[in-house]
Amino acid sequence: MYHVSSWDAISNPGRKPLRKPVDRPLVILCCRKPESPNPLNQMQSFRFVDLFAGLGGFHLALDRLGGECVFAAEWKEHLREIYNVNFGLYPAGDITSVSLKDIPDHDVLTAGFPCQPFSKAGEQLGFECTEQGNLFFNVAAILAEKKPKYFILENVPNLLKHDEGRTWKEIQAILGTGEDGLGYHIAAEKLSPHNFGIPQIRERVYIVGSLIPLEDFSWPKKTDAPTSIDTVLDDHPADAKKLSTQVIECLEVWDKFLKLCPENVEPPWFPLWSMEWGASYPFEDTTPYALKQLSGMDGLKGFKGSHGCKIGKLRTIEERWAALPSHARTATLKFPKWKKDFIRLNRQFYADNKEWIEPWLPEVFKFPSSLQKFEWNVKGGVRNIWDYVLQFRASGVRVKRRNTAPSLIAMTDTQVPIIGWQRRYMTPHECARLQSLHTLKKLPDSQTQAFKALGNAVNSIVVESVARALIQSVTIIESHSNHDVGAEKA
Repeated sequence: MYHVSSWDAISNPGRKPLRKPVDRPLVILCCRKPESPNPLNQMQSFRFVDLFAGLGGFHLALDRLGGECVFAAEWKEHLREIYNVNFGLYPAGDITSVSLKDIPDHDVLTAGFPCQPFSKAGEQLGFECTEQGNLFFNVAAILAEKKPKYFILENVPNLLKHDEGRTWKEIQAILGTGEDGLGYHIAAEKLSPHNFGIPQIRERVYIVGSLIPLEDFSWPKKTDAPTSIDTVLDDHPADAKKLSTQVIECLEVWDKFLKLCPENVEPPWFPLWSMEWGASYPFEDTTPYALKQLSGMDGLKGFKGSHGCKIGKLRTIEERWAALPSHARTATLKFPKWKKDFIRLNRQFYADNKEWIEPWLPEVFKFPSSLQKFEWNVKGGVRNIWDYVLQFRASGVRVKRRNTAPSLIAMTDTQVPIIGWQRRYMTPHECARLQSLHTLKKLPDSQTQAFKALGNAVNSIVVESVARALIQSVTIIESHSNHDVGAEKA
């Protein structure tokens, strides 16, 4: 019997911990080594559980393979109601409050456990995140108690690199075939919907485990066939949200920038940070924060901040600090290499093109900081912003070709992809097609909740392909689905 009470989760007294233990809720893992597991090819169907179920992407995929969902868990009440409408099964609530004895025996466990603790977009607290980081251990507890033959887990790709790889090593130690592990043979792979003919680049890591060795397992074959976002779009749908005046104004300003850019100057591949155009604060060997710690705000008196603002002319410490770009106000003594590279590239681009940028620059001042950044992912393309797929992100205004949609994330209303040539946002139903969830009977009624749920969802075609490959390592399961996402617009 193992006690999961720290980062080391499952360990014997002799194993050196990978890092300093932290207090964790006690989870008891009753680790039973399996006795010659029966392969699924001795069954007419298989049973699975759907943890952190959301809209039910795992359920939809495994149901098409002939599986029967015997248990689901989802902590958001409105998603539990929708799950029941779509699948006729009402999920349990908070997984941390579910008794292991109340979870039925099953053959396959699926879980897209919360990714925020490991995401580059978050604080990357990992297992130290008291709200969500510990939920992996609840998954491990169920695996230890129920010993399903297989599991499929999904998370952000950064999980593999998080904490310099220690997080992934610990997951392998807990679940794997080592002395202290649960006995699963494990494999991991990064996959994206566009690898399966779906017009969305959204890379996620899939982790599969099997009590049977994975010698015959191979990941589903990826396709390099071209895709087009047009395959998921409706023709001017009535429920499409129109662009606000501010959004149109912002996009027109950046469109003007593209048209002012001389033909012999290619819009840069790197993110454009307009606040660096005219700035002179030090960044190579020190940071504004370091100077502030050393000399107070007088340390920046002779430098320029965002868009060339003279910091020394501002009276208060608060005003001087606010005059710096937000990415320069981090409490660090040294910037990471990627940030220094982007600052350097932006300042050089401005120096080389100051003649035509300077008259345009004041037009961007009126917008929030995030809209003063620009990402042109259309190298060699026609310089008309309205010809492309657009998205407002924390990293800036992003412009992409029409072959794929931006990665769906747990979006706010302002981050929903924009169809430039129709001057509108994508609809929830169109975004559902990007996640291969368009056959669901019901989505959240609120567009805000629908987009957030879709951003957190797994793509059902990707999951189906992984599940089929995994289970086919011992049995053959015929899919009942049509993989051509453009063939049926439900």
